[in-house]
Amino acid sequence: MYPALEIIHILGIVLLVGAAVLFDFRLLGFSKNLPVVEMSHYLLPWSQRGLILVIPSGLLLFITNAKTLGLDPTFWLKMALLMVAALNALLFHKFVFKGQFDLENPSRPSLHFKIPALVSMAVWIVVIICGRLLAY
Repeated sequence: MYPALEIIHILGIVLLVGAAVLFDFRLLGFSKNLPVVEMSHYLLPWSQRGLILVIPSGLLLFITNAKTLGLDPTFWLKMALLMVAALNALLFHKFVFKGQFDLENPSRPSLHFKIPALVSMAVWIVVIICGRLLAY
């Protein structure tokens, strides 16, 4: 059962992080011909679907080795970074993406978009690294 659980967890990560990073690239100014709002309507539901796989599979993976993981600083770093990722997404979608700034301005992307996108990408990369390190 454990390998199947790991596969489900990895597929969830692919959906969650893959869609988020593609959206982050758009916020950084790539693919300017694609409207930000339309990309969000298409990509972000895939991230949400990824969460549906990642959360329960992650909890079950934790339960299988809770005692060891509970003492592992890499695990706690991963958990802290997941909170940073969630807070970054919440703040971005609540305050920045609500139309307070010009989403479709063809000029340079605003720092209001770049900073959350860079934070998102960096945090997800380190979360994935931590997850892999936990296996060793």
